[in-house]
Amino acid sequence: MAAHTPKHIAIILFPGFQLLDVTGPLDTLNVLSRSTPLRLSILASTLGTLHHGNTDPVSTALPPTPSTPSTPPFAQSILPTHTFDTAPPDIDVLIVPGGPGTRTPATTRPILPFITRTYPSLTHLLSICTGSGIVAQTGVLDGRRATSNKRAFAWAKQQSEAVAWVARARWVVDGNVWTSSGVAAGMDMVYAWVEAVWGEGIAGELADGSEYERNRDSGNDRFAERWGATDG
Repeated sequence: MAAHTPKHIAIILFPGFQLLDVTGPLDTLNVLSRSTPLRLSILASTLGTLHHGNTDPVSTALPPTPSTPSTPPFAQSILPTHTFDTAPPDIDVLIVPGGPGTRTPATTRPILPFITRTYPSLTHLLSICTGSGIVAQTGVLDGRRATSNKRAFAWAKQQSEAVAWVARARWVVDGNVWTSSGVAAGMDMVYAWVEAVWGEGIAGELADGSEYERNRDSGNDRFAERWGATDG
């Protein structure tokens, strides 16, 4: 079990985030919070139209472009609680999801300085799917082993050549940084992280309560071969 038990978890949102990257781990932590004191902050670059007293939700849809001027008819949104500038200073754990929005520089640009200045005070940083590509751009992964979504692995490797990218990995732990493969792999990583922090009994109870069949072998990842991902 970890020497320091986290109390405050934050997750980053951006337009075009992958829904399961966010809701999968948060559902596990929701249940954990019933027996363990936890706080949650949901962070985004802006809260939107504050002068009207509203907070704008962040959508899984990418922002409209000249080629796709309308919002897709099937998307979901989540309300942030803080901006990167107003984020509480006592965040213990930061979760960085992936999704198509990670490949939009205008979307990810505000995230980079926040990760850079926040990382030194974190007990753990967790990234899911192509979220590791965002983290790689900050230099936090330099000299570390990390993984990412295997279908987008070539893109992830392009974000930093200073990272030891591990293709055949469901998730990778290097120091206090955890990175996972694509989408559903984040669930396995979060259960493994809960086990490392709170113990196998807690992790097993959470998984069984959700009737979730855990993959407990971090190196068991057939998707590297499926998508032709190679180490880098």
